[in-house]
Amino acid sequence: MSTTSTNPTDQAAGLAAPEVSTLCEAFQASAVRCGDAPALRTPGGAVEITWREYADRVRALAAGLAAHGIGHGDTVASMLTNRPEAHLIDTAALHLGATPFSIYNTSSPEQLEYVLTHADCRLVVTERQFVDRVLEVRAKLPALQYVFVVEGASAGTADLEEMTAAGDPDFDFEGTWRAVTPADIATLIYTSGTTGPPKGVELTHDNLVWTGKTWAEITDQPAGGRLMSYLPMAHLADRVVSHYLAMLTGACITCVAEAKAAVPAVAETRPTLWLGVPRVWEKLQASLEGRFGAEPDEGRRAALKRAIEAGIERVRKEQAGETVPDELRSECELADAELLAGVRKQLGFDPGAFLLSGAAPLAMHVLEFFAALGCPINEGYGMTESSAVATMNTEGARRLGSVGRPLPGTEARIAEDGELLVRGRLVMRGYRKDPEKTADAVDADGWLYTGDIAEIDGDGFVKIVDRKKELIINAAGKNMSPANIEAAIKAGSPLIGVPLVIGDARPYNTALIVLEPEGAAAFAAQHGIEYESLEDLAADERVRAEVAAGVERGNATLSRVEQIKKHTLLPSEWIPGGDELTPTLKLKRKPIATKYADVIEAMYGG
Repeated sequence: MSTTSTNPTDQAAGLAAPEVSTLCEAFQASAVRCGDAPALRTPGGAVEITWREYADRVRALAAGLAAHGIGHGDTVASMLTNRPEAHLIDTAALHLGATPFSIYNTSSPEQLEYVLTHADCRLVVTERQFVDRVLEVRAKLPALQYVFVVEGASAGTADLEEMTAAGDPDFDFEGTWRAVTPADIATLIYTSGTTGPPKGVELTHDNLVWTGKTWAEITDQPAGGRLMSYLPMAHLADRVVSHYLAMLTGACITCVAEAKAAVPAVAETRPTLWLGVPRVWEKLQASLEGRFGAEPDEGRRAALKRAIEAGIERVRKEQAGETVPDELRSECELADAELLAGVRKQLGFDPGAFLLSGAAPLAMHVLEFFAALGCPINEGYGMTESSAVATMNTEGARRLGSVGRPLPGTEARIAEDGELLVRGRLVMRGYRKDPEKTADAVDADGWLYTGDIAEIDGDGFVKIVDRKKELIINAAGKNMSPANIEAAIKAGSPLIGVPLVIGDARPYNTALIVLEPEGAAAFAAQHGIEYESLEDLAADERVRAEVAAGVERGNATLSRVEQIKKHTLLPSEWIPGGDELTPTLKLKRKPIATKYADVIEAMYGG
């Protein structure tokens, strides 16, 4: 089935200049319009840079980069936390027609060496906590000429201020940025991948300007909105929802260096658009439920519980297309005015704030909880190759459990084997130095093969079933979605952090499970369990019994063939960028299968 919509009108209220065709034009238009309004800041306002100052510093940094030989087509790498300098350097490089890109801060020296070599990188900007890793591989990288550090030089590096000071005051900044074209590569994103070396996705100014304009329209972003940068800029999502969107609308970006500080920073930032990965929404729900349950006033505690229950009942009726009884609607409106509006204000989610989630599916109970709270989450779908987004739920067109409809001007269809195909201006230029893989990913007609199995309903809403290469086919030939099974098991207990299902060519399904640290800590506190580590908790019989009960609760929602027959609770935590999870929280299924081969075989009697 194919779904096609018309191109956006480019008349979103927040756009600084709807006619811009490059990110440089967008940035300059916003700098002129916004002037002394804040552009970049840190929580609490310890650092605050206006749009005028942003533009002046970009001009100076661009001249400094040019003085060090950086020009059109060159690559500039950043290995930085979420700080204003990450935006300053990136934007300056864009104005030279260069290709700025970011490196995951968790990268090993081997990964650094691969990415910097593949990108032909000549200049890196980093900070002290990462500089040793960069210098460790520098001798192996003859093309890498310069390493600049934002907090001051160390041995083998130079201070970022030295680069700026080297700039020619007569450098033709205006002529240089105006020479940048929509077809120029605006960034290079190295997909984290679950196996093999990462691929370098080349995205153009046209890709990102078109995507940013479309986002501004469908999320109804105002002029001078408020955004937050806290996810890795090496992942495209943070760039799209903060860096590029701000250039187009003149929004202010609050840079949060530590991801764990993001939710507390929301209260102060009051973002007009905010992206939380599933892990963040799950933790926020657990925190709120814990807070509601600990409310000392018994009457208020009961009222909060009933408010959420009534809200979920209303949401389910609305999603099913049923009429909401007047009595229920009135109850929800009263509870919202007396209780839930105050909760939202404390969180920092103002009315009209566009909240979204991506990277992995959110459990239905999480979606229903936040919808009942008056903070509906809009799930979207995309990949780096589609400029981070291809489909999105929006206000007035939201179907829980789906990833929404294709963006305006974007086509989506299902291939004969069930694979989702996407076509539009958001599709990448290609993979760097790899025309064969580019041809495999994007056909002659411009269709991007996503690798995901999906369904499109009669109203155009897309539902992702699973990764094409990850479907389980058991020994009896039954096809199953591991993602669906894992979601059911995870929903069985707040103690279950990450489950991984095994069952391909096996007689039955098993699972490896790691604890959810916050959920396990809460359980330990409730049951008086003393522990020093997650390993201690994983060994406690009460914890193990609750996990087993959670697996059975999850099994109750699955067909018999899908159910988990045996599971192993591992005494460890799987962290982003580690052996088991990519930096974007995707399971590394093959490496996990190898690492835990003995544990897996034991569950099959081996």
